[in-house]
Amino acid sequence: MVAIDGPAGAGKSTVARGVARALGFAHLDTGAMYRALTAKALGAGIDPSDGPALTSLAEHTELDFGPDGLIVDGHPVGREARAARVSRAVSAVSAHQGVRRELVRHQRKILSKGDVVAEGRDIGTVVAPDAPVKVFLTASIDERARRRHREMAEGGQEVSLPSLKDEIARRDAHDSSRPVSPLVPAADAVQLDTSNQTPREVVDKVIALVRERREAR
Repeated sequence: MVAIDGPAGAGKSTVARGVARALGFAHLDTGAMYRALTAKALGAGIDPSDGPALTSLAEHTELDFGPDGLIVDGHPVGREARAARVSRAVSAVSAHQGVRRELVRHQRKILSKGDVVAEGRDIGTVVAPDAPVKVFLTASIDERARRRHREMAEGGQEVSLPSLKDEIARRDAHDSSRPVSPLVPAADAVQLDTSNQTPREVVDKVIALVRERREAR
């Protein structure tokens, strides 16, 4: 398997999809799992600070991945998981130990099915610490904010670039300092700054790394 970690807007999803497609692997977006659970919690009126209620929700939620992406309780996840209110709450929801325990259980079950490119924030450190290939992507906060702004605009969501930059900075600080599964590179991860690289260039570098590790085995 290939583990790709990094903060919001670093290019994880684009790169992970490209690498999975090139290698013929499945693609697991663990961030989408936390977003989907957050959307479900908000829809049920559960406060993002309510750890016990969120843990119970995670325990009773069915999560899996199909050819078209994440499936929650038997239904494909729609754009509601990318809504601004979900973005604002997902860090708080994902910080609860019980929530992470349940979603990691789901993630490991999916990873056990075969060759997978998994993306997230703790794949190489917590979910799959024995992954043979670990990559940590990053980019400047200005570039990450521009990417997310463009993505949201294409999806019909209006948000100012400065406010988005502030939101990403807050999420970086929260994710990196949380006591449970903080956002940090694995000690043996290859770090790639994507700020001035095209997605194709980054995908090619990860594929080259995969082939290098295969030849070394």
